[in-house]
Amino acid sequence: LLRGLDKITGRIVPIDLPVNTPISFGSLRITARDCHKTPPEETPEISAFLEISDVGLMGQSDLLTEGQRAVLVSEEGAKQVFSGWMFASSPAISALEHPVYDVWVIDCIANSPDNR
Repeated sequence: LLRGLDKITGRIVPIDLPVNTPISFGSLRITARDCHKTPPEETPEISAFLEISDVGLMGQSDLLTEGQRAVLVSEEGAKQVFSGWMFASSPAISALEHPVYDVWVIDCIANSPDNR
């Protein structure tokens, strides 16, 4: 689970992001490759390996049409703007640098034994 901020409008959008499923937020295409959540007996930490690409102005009219939630997007015409681990407890350690959007990790929801 991510949260996205549109810095122009101030709109904050929850982003449900299954692993290996590209989702769009504005002109960004976001794919989670891995997600980790520490067990309750350890210091709380949630981290996700994200790949974020900017598809530019392609398909702007199709973005955020599903009740202002992130929707699936195609793989074409994108430029990678972030690839790495993001941490819920320290978002500034590894942050997306984008003039319009901000994205941060909120939670890791395991839907299979492979997601920790």
